[in-house]
Amino acid sequence: MTNYYRACAAIKSPFQATAAKNLAGDQKPVLWSEVNLLIPNLGSTSLKYQILEMPAETLLAKGRLERVADYRDAIRQAFGQIGAGETRIDAVALKAVHAGPRYRGTFVVDDGVVAALRQFLPAAPAHNAIYLTAIEAFREAMPGTPIVAAFEPEFHATMPEQARLYGVPGAWLEEGVVKYGFHGASHQYVGERVAAMLGRQGNLVSCHLGGSSSMCAINAGRSVDTTMGFSPQSGLENATRHGDLDVFAVLYMMERHGWSTEEVRRQLSKGGGLAGLSGVEGGDLRDIEAAAGQGSRRAELALAVFAYQVKKTIGAYAAAMGGLDAVAFTGGIGENSARLRSACCEGLEFLGIRLDAEKNHSGSGDRMVSAVDSRVAVLALATNEELIVARRAYRLLSN
Repeated sequence: MTNYYRACAAIKSPFQATAAKNLAGDQKPVLWSEVNLLIPNLGSTSLKYQILEMPAETLLAKGRLERVADYRDAIRQAFGQIGAGETRIDAVALKAVHAGPRYRGTFVVDDGVVAALRQFLPAAPAHNAIYLTAIEAFREAMPGTPIVAAFEPEFHATMPEQARLYGVPGAWLEEGVVKYGFHGASHQYVGERVAAMLGRQGNLVSCHLGGSSSMCAINAGRSVDTTMGFSPQSGLENATRHGDLDVFAVLYMMERHGWSTEEVRRQLSKGGGLAGLSGVEGGDLRDIEAAAGQGSRRAELALAVFAYQVKKTIGAYAAAMGGLDAVAFTGGIGENSARLRSACCEGLEFLGIRLDAEKNHSGSGDRMVSAVDSRVAVLALATNEELIVARRAYRLLSN
């Protein structure tokens, strides 16, 4: 049995981590029936947080820090805001990104979790670096308080092997080079929210479109495929990250220009994606739409490429699931850009998708934007990753 398959076999269920073992040492026991969870959401330049009382899911406090340059300082500031109040914190719950095949679930952070985050740092450099810093900072600021990591690939642990495996040498599989998928908390929330709005589960394509974008095929509440693969760089074009790319193009450019691995990583993660296609620094869709409105051919092309990839994937996932009942758009782009939703759905009438132009361009909140006679429901809604992280962490800690 390869290391990859051993790791997969070791995963019992998303929440069956060895809490008792992980809580050994100086961490406080957390066998409470009611828990106040601090849930930070660490963006590339921002830090948002909520304090939720679980299992009631009551919001006790929230805050936001912008233009974050140093996460240690930001966490100290946030902890100062929290400490000034009277709300106790029983545990911290983080939405973590990538720690390989053994950590596709929810775990109390210990030395093993930290080591795995470091091991997979090259696969998710921007994300893992932030969370490693945050873990160290929270340990310093709140010694003895348990820190829970809810890993994004958890929701995608239900993907069948034919959707997960790459055609790479067997030795690569042993080292964990497989498709993990990310944005799991968002796709899980969207799946649950759409089922509640429609009154049923079915075949859903969840489109999390923002500065970081991915799509997920959800059958009866379970992930069966997703666009992001071994790393968050793959799949759809992101704001500055490249999306799907022939690896031999990378090797060609490296050999031609004598670039180092670090230089290529920097270029593809900072200057690729929508930014590279459009020429608009930062790759923010609002800026790209504005540039397209002013006649920029590159900006128009970037929007067309992005919409094409989304449209193509909706069709592919409909085929993979044997039909389609709903498409949901979320994330900063998916929820708020009527223009992009329209472009992504244009030409999909043969699948039963028809937008209502007025609904699509007006309204707010979680809503249907499909026409009355559309066989497939199309929705625009807000995601809530923090709530999913809180539920996962509470289930682990309360057990």
